[in-house]
Amino acid sequence: MGLVALGVTGGIGAYKAVEVARGLQKRGHEVVAVMTHSATRFVGAVTFEAITRRRVITDQFEDGMNADIEHIALASTIDLLLIAPATANIIGKLANGIADDFLSTLYTATRAPLLIAPAMNTQMFAHEAVRRNLDTLAARGARFVEPGEGYLACGWIGKGRLAEPDEIVAAADAILRPEGPLRGQRVLVAAGPTYEDFDPVRYIGNRSSGRMGYAIAAEAARRGAAVTLVTGPTTIEAPAVREVVKVRGAGEMHQAVMARAGGMDVVVMAAAVADYTPVNRAAQKVAKDADTLTLVLKKTPDILGELGQRRLAAGSGPVLVGFAAETEDVIAHASAKRERKHADLIIANDVSRTDAGFDVDTNAVTIVAASGAESLPLQSKARVAAAILDRVERLLTSRAIKA
Repeated sequence: MGLVALGVTGGIGAYKAVEVARGLQKRGHEVVAVMTHSATRFVGAVTFEAITRRRVITDQFEDGMNADIEHIALASTIDLLLIAPATANIIGKLANGIADDFLSTLYTATRAPLLIAPAMNTQMFAHEAVRRNLDTLAARGARFVEPGEGYLACGWIGKGRLAEPDEIVAAADAILRPEGPLRGQRVLVAAGPTYEDFDPVRYIGNRSSGRMGYAIAAEAARRGAAVTLVTGPTTIEAPAVREVVKVRGAGEMHQAVMARAGGMDVVVMAAAVADYTPVNRAAQKVAKDADTLTLVLKKTPDILGELGQRRLAAGSGPVLVGFAAETEDVIAHASAKRERKHADLIIANDVSRTDAGFDVDTNAVTIVAASGAESLPLQSKARVAAAILDRVERLLTSRAIKA
């Protein structure tokens, strides 16, 4: 699902923004509220904090070493900027590039879609200056939820009342769940590490946090796919998807994936599945009574390879995406893996980097396909997920044309 920056400005309709935030959350989206100073005179910031469970941003110059660049950090992660209510003042600022508070600065910094729900006096809404500003924003690609007609807070009767929360939420959801090749497709994503126990206390594992796989699952769901997430042990919250299957070891992940893969249109193996597991698991904790400890390991099932072989034998099957965590000769190893596993795409990343790969919020990957390799710059894992699924959608479209 998507991350929505909900801009709340100073109008009596600000109280409806609380229900907008609730409605977005009910549809599986995350919300961060950005309130102008005037908005806080109508609704308290603590109300939005209680609902969104996130700190509400009210000041562009809050204390803190990184406070002055927070609008840039948020701008690069949100999927939609929704302003409800949008006063004539904020509409004028956005149209004319005035960035004198957090919300207007966020608009100039983000490339996320903009959805505006105007709310103001009837005469103000019809004023030539306001109409011109609305036209300017529309020409830039902004979308609108038209205000309703009726009694306004000022006592007038006419058009200008903030649209109902359900209408605003539906408009936002339509942007966040666009029509595309993934809509209605069945997508399986495997994510996170596997833990291979050798006694009841200890295990062999890796540093995968599951963030990359979770980002792919969330993005696929945002695009309208029916997503099944098979996840190893993680400390992060799973996205809102159709089904979450929790596993621990490589054997459990193999069983869960293979049992479901046949009914899928896309399988993305983003999990860091252990290559080896202990031959024997001690029934009791292994005592620390020797200077060395020898563990005998055996290979775990090759889930990606088995999926590729199954698809090869059948002559058809889901779009298959694998990952290659490498520390050297990254593209060469990923290309060889793609051919060996009979995958459509291999997503290669250099896990020797400290700013990409395991257990960080950013990634820099190379998408390896039969047609060649495409390197993506360092960016949030959410953005990487979107780029990967763009390629998956192209494959789905190509298959549909050939069929």
